[in-house]
Amino acid sequence: MHISYRPLWVILAEREMTKKDLRELSGISTASLAKLGKGENLTTDVLLKICEALNCNINEIVETVPDDDDKKGTRNKPEEKKNAAKYKQGTQRSQSL
Repeated sequence: MHISYRPLWVILAEREMTKKDLRELSGISTASLAKLGKGENLTTDVLLKICEALNCNINEIVETVPDDDDKKGTRNKPEEKKNAAKYKQGTQRSQSL
């Protein structure tokens, strides 16, 4: 899963605000605004500044979205398989003791 800021863009459109308006109103940096635009992770401090400026809650500006692999049900990443194998070996050893 990952975070999407799509609800934030909807709020801005509904309020006829630009990204620049948001930046100036909330006091966030241009770097944070760029991260928002790219859908990258931000600190909760930045998200709270935005919420205060827009008078809303965090759940109104972000949403969780399944990764493409999650949608297909084929999320088995190599590191997950490796960790699962280690876990299985560990449980087998403890059962044999």
